[in-house]
Amino acid sequence: MFEFNYRMLANEFLSTEAVDIYIPLPLEDGSQRILEQTIRSSIPGESGVEARYGNGYFHIHRPANINNPIDADLSWTVERRVAGDVDEPLTAQEREQFLAPNQLVPVGHEVLEPILAEVHAMRVDESPAATARAIYDWVVDNVEYKKVGTGWGNGDTFWACSERYGNCTDFHALFISLARSEGIPARFEIGFPVPDSREEGEIGGYHCWVRFHLPDRGWVPIDASEAAKNPAQRELFYGTQPADRIHFSTGRDLVLTEASKRQPLNYFIYPYVELGGIPWRAKVETSFSFREVTGG
Repeated sequence: MFEFNYRMLANEFLSTEAVDIYIPLPLEDGSQRILEQTIRSSIPGESGVEARYGNGYFHIHRPANINNPIDADLSWTVERRVAGDVDEPLTAQEREQFLAPNQLVPVGHEVLEPILAEVHAMRVDESPAATARAIYDWVVDNVEYKKVGTGWGNGDTFWACSERYGNCTDFHALFISLARSEGIPARFEIGFPVPDSREEGEIGGYHCWVRFHLPDRGWVPIDASEAAKNPAQRELFYGTQPADRIHFSTGRDLVLTEASKRQPLNYFIYPYVELGGIPWRAKVETSFSFREVTGG
């Protein structure tokens, strides 16, 4: 069990325009329970839910012609369990949703054909289970985890295919593209790492992973980027996710507002800002930290 803190400071909006800020909220599922939530905001806000994936958010609205700084401090007491298969049937809506392409995650594109040919040669049979495992092994073996230059970190399948390196978003964009191209529903999940090697401290940035669906197993978790970083744990990260993380949101190309319909969010982990009803793409100041706590 741990306490996770998400802090935001947006003092750069010296504008007559209205400011709207949307901060993601962590979800609850079989491996994650939110035991307590505390939200302090310099401007009152309200919680809401994004329609397509059911992601929660906290919305702060500063009216026009007001220049007060906007800061928020959100914290949650979280109970995490090791995540394994979730034996749930796939609804027709989920099948359509998690087989469809995203802006940076193509499905059935010619750029994937050489990789899929190698995947087909690797798999032990043509079943979805064997195909998913071969895709995982191909990605772990052929994509390098590194953050060099520019272009990585957008969850861009085209980048991962051509450059063969990137961070967790790039690993998992490629896995999802390949899985969906083979008719295997796959969904993107994002949150933050919560290291089990220390009891408290700052967290530098996000982490993401994937679940894919098999008819006889349900939703199966994988973490290809962590497997690439830790080769001895390849088997652990196929079908299991340790409790060393907090899950905030699911999906790509998210729509929170009318304006974001025209420019959907690539993924939702940092604050989304609109200035005068127009998406504002620069980042606001954020910091993240955690500390282990004991049950009372």
